[in-house]
Amino acid sequence: MRVLVGVSRIFVGVLFIISGLIKLNDPVGFSFKLGDYFAPEVLNLPFLEPFALGIAILVVILEVLLGVMLIVGYAKKFTLWSLLLMIGFFTFLTFYSAYFNKVTDCGCFGDALKLTPWQSFTKDVVLLVLLLFLYRGRRYIEPFFTKGFRSITVLVSLVLCLWLGFFVLEHLPVIDFRAYKVGTNITKDMQTPINAKKDVYQYTWSFDVNGQKKTVVNRGEDPKVEGSLLGVETSLLEKGYEPPIHDFSIERDGIDYTTQMLEKEHLLVVIAYNLDVAQKEGFVAIKEATDSAIANGYTVIGVSASSTAETEKLAADYQLDFLFYFCDMTTLKTIIRSNPSIMSLERGTILQKLHFNDLHKLKLKASETPPLTNAPTTKVLDTIN
Repeated sequence: MRVLVGVSRIFVGVLFIISGLIKLNDPVGFSFKLGDYFAPEVLNLPFLEPFALGIAILVVILEVLLGVMLIVGYAKKFTLWSLLLMIGFFTFLTFYSAYFNKVTDCGCFGDALKLTPWQSFTKDVVLLVLLLFLYRGRRYIEPFFTKGFRSITVLVSLVLCLWLGFFVLEHLPVIDFRAYKVGTNITKDMQTPINAKKDVYQYTWSFDVNGQKKTVVNRGEDPKVEGSLLGVETSLLEKGYEPPIHDFSIERDGIDYTTQMLEKEHLLVVIAYNLDVAQKEGFVAIKEATDSAIANGYTVIGVSASSTAETEKLAADYQLDFLFYFCDMTTLKTIIRSNPSIMSLERGTILQKLHFNDLHKLKLKASETPPLTNAPTTKVLDTIN
């Protein structure tokens, strides 16, 4: 019993620490996931949405600390009860998501490891059973080290968690687990191989045959039933291949410029997924960086999910010498967590992604054939002519 409790204690503690650190590496991403749960169509808690980031940071830090406390044996009773309450809530949440198909990714391990809703629920059930086992055998949980050293360990863990949380909020995640990490070629990752596995669907055909309802289930073949077709329902049996990047586009006035932009030799993209919640002070640094890029022959564009009227007003307010294009908000949130931010590309390959606090680190390449003018200036000249 003592050995089983010891192994379970280490396993659960390490799992909580890893899970917490992965989410603490990207608390903004975890806050987006919490926002999905708070939505009216899920838990209907919209009043919590403005506090999603704060709640996300609090939860992940607590997750890491409880893992550390369990391993070293600090405040045993408090730690076990806290872990039980936390995993009990998460078990309910993942079951709700899986059963009602509300949130398809719980975000338990951020973008590092994607789990289906039922996989997330199963993982939480296993953890719940292990924690109940640990609570029953709590007398076998012996503290490690001295009381003072345990206290220092927990305190240092708290300080490090607070530092990491502050650092990634003021910059970007230390490790980028998403599809748009530096070095990715967007064009390549949007392509589907010729022999890629396709989605497999099940078709349920309903017919009226001489006043009797007849149902035929197959994979899409014509049932060739003598009767009137009442309807057909489809359900996905097997998910086929999906490109790592499948939702990226650059549009303006109903015209798709994605391919054209991804072929540019030197492209600088200003990303501001939602101007209503953008940190406006960041556009001062954006102005300086984009002016320098234009002078070096770069094509500079902005992408946002906000309206054209809003982006044009922003460009006028901060004297930004480039046009904004439209891109889906979820896609932009996935690309980079800072709002606003900058992404540098060369023929579709991501060279740099920078928080607006780090634009002094922007590396520009001089173009041999710089363009005569940037897009907004061209528009003005066309108007004069």
